[in-house]
Amino acid sequence: MGCYRQLNEVAGWARLSDAERDAIMAELPERKRRIRPEKLAMFR
Repeated sequence: MGCYRQLNEVAGWARLSDAERDAIMAELPERKRRIRPEKLAMFR
């Protein structure tokens, strides 16, 4: 949750193409906005 990627994305990151990684990275700002701040407090 701290990096906003899903577990399967983290686990398979090395096997993803550059385009797939770019697509995930482009989604991260929106994912961050959807997570309540108090949920992120446990990752600090």
